Amino acid sequence: MTTGLSITKLSVGPMDNNAYLLRCRTTGEGVLIDAANEAPRLLQLVEPEGIRTVVTTHRHTDHWMALAEVIEATGAQSLAHPADAPKIPVVTGTLNEGDTLRVGDCSLSVIHLVGHTPGSIALYYEPDGGHLFTGDSLFPGGVGNTHGNKAHFDSLFHDVTTKIFDRLPDEVTFYPGHGKNSTIGAERPSLQEWRERGW
Repeated sequence: MTTGLSITKLSVGPMDNNAYLLRCRTTGEGVLIDAANEAPRLLQLVEPEGIRTVVTTHRHTDHWMALAEVIEATGAQSLAHPADAPKIPVVTGTLNEGDTLRVGDCSLSVIHLVGHTPGSIALYYEPDGGHLFTGDSLFPGGVGNTHGNKAHFDSLFHDVTTKIFDRLPDEVTFYPGHGKNSTIGAERPSLQEWRERGW
C-alpha cells in the first residue's frame, strides 16, 4: 500500500503480460505502464478518471498490442526510450536515463537497462518502501531473456546490478512485465548464481 500512489496490476493477453495503472491519490492523474493487450479491459481499468500517459517499457510486440487503441481512446501521451521508440507504433515523447516521470504529485525516476532490448526502461517510485516497475529486464529468479547472446546478457546483468541492486534497498518491491512481484532483498542473494549460469 502506498500513501501517495495507487498501484493496480492487470494481467492481459495470451502471454499474461502485466499492465500497471499508477494513480496519484491527491490529484487523480494516472499513468499506464505497458498497454500490452486487451484494450477494452485496459480502458475499463482506467475509467472514469482516464490517464495522461502510457509508458511502454520496451519494444517487444507483446507489450504494446493495445497501445494504439488506448492512445486513441484516451488522448494520452505515449512515452518510450528513444532506442526502442522506432519499433513501437505510437510514440509521442521519449524517456531517458535519469528523467523524471510526473504522476500528479508523485515522481518516478527512469532507469535505462540495456540487454533485453536496447531501450528497455524501469520506473522507480521511492516513497513507501520503494516500488520499481522493471518490464522484462528483471524477474523473480533472474534477469530478462537475452536469447543466449552473451554480450546482451553481460550488458543487462551489469545494468541490473549497478543501477538496481547496488543502489536500491532490500525492501523495494519490484513489478515485472510478466508473473509475480518480488523484492530486491529476496533476489539479491542469487546474483552470483545468475552471473555464473549466464541467464
